[in-house]
Amino acid sequence: MNQENVSGKFDQVAGKIKQGIGEAVGNDKLANEGAAQQVKGHAKEAWGNVKDTAAELHDDARAKANARTEEEKLHAEHTGHNVRDNVTAAAQHAKESINRGLDHLKGNDRA
Repeated sequence: MNQENVSGKFDQVAGKIKQGIGEAVGNDKLANEGAAQQVKGHAKEAWGNVKDTAAELHDDARAKANARTEEEKLHAEHTGHNVRDNVTAAAQHAKESINRGLDHLKGNDRA
């Protein structure tokens, strides 16, 4: 709840009292002022609700973005690990292939 919500509720209550008093004593001007103050209070409260909802949505979006960022970080780390494994495996395979070729040239492949 923010300032607009509190102020809006106050205006609604004060306006209701003014309207009631104005109607009780036959003062249309006071009754109309009370009704107008109630409308003003409802508008303030609605604006406060809009602000609260916007803040909540912003916080939720930020939390989701942070979670996504963490998820993406973990995915990147996993991908990096896989790439390193593939590179080292390819290098080992290339080395073994070269060694087999060298052994063949030396004639060591006769079994």
